[in-house]
Amino acid sequence: MVFYNSLLIGFEQKGFTSGVGVAFGYMGSAFALIFLANSLKEPQIYIYVAIIFTLLFIPAILFLENPKEKTHISLREIVKDKSFLFFLISLLSITEVANTLVAMMGVYLREVYGLENTEIYKIIGLSAIGGVLGGILWGFLTNKLGVNRIFPLGFFIWSIFILLLYITPKNFIIPLGFLAGISLSHLWTTGRVFLIKNFPKNTVSVRMSFLSLSERIASSIGLGLWSLFLFITDNNFKLSALLLIALPVAGATIYFLTFLKWK
Repeated sequence: MVFYNSLLIGFEQKGFTSGVGVAFGYMGSAFALIFLANSLKEPQIYIYVAIIFTLLFIPAILFLENPKEKTHISLREIVKDKSFLFFLISLLSITEVANTLVAMMGVYLREVYGLENTEIYKIIGLSAIGGVLGGILWGFLTNKLGVNRIFPLGFFIWSIFILLLYITPKNFIIPLGFLAGISLSHLWTTGRVFLIKNFPKNTVSVRMSFLSLSERIASSIGLGLWSLFLFITDNNFKLSALLLIALPVAGATIYFLTFLKWK
């Protein structure tokens, strides 16, 4: 992912290219979960999803050229770049929410709404359709309006999603799943384009590696916070999910008060 994220710098329409890449990624999971959920059991369904992702990956292997430029990069200078660190922290706040909800959504739907596995697969598959459409939408808007205007919307989108997750009844869970896909596609579409736009291009590859590292950290911290909230609320899944709203609120605060100052 670090390598292919870095290749975005070679495209003129970076936002739309990023969005289309996100859309194609979600197409594989949407197809598998919606159309194969009734006939597949674990772990077979994951094998089919992996096969579809691999098929969609083949054109990149065949047609994308490796960048030829080589640049001397100082890790110390990147680590000392306060604007970059504050950007990573602000992005980390919504990445934690995204990764936590992706990891726990199946458990959440089962515990809160009493859904069976087949129903859960279909809802998550429909959210992937939201990811497909969202990738194209956010890619278009990023090119049209600029990533610096579109990226900050993520803090508000995730805050709204968490609030809706708390109050949404079972009958409206499918539209909410669709919104989840749109929210996820915003994060993956705009985050890497924002990095390319706002930081030196000769350090993009290294900064992308820090971006990927922050995503791995987000997975661990997010699940740790989820576990803590479950402990505090005595396994109240809805309230625990609601408490996650503190993350995008904190991220927005860091972005608007700190990152922009150092930038």
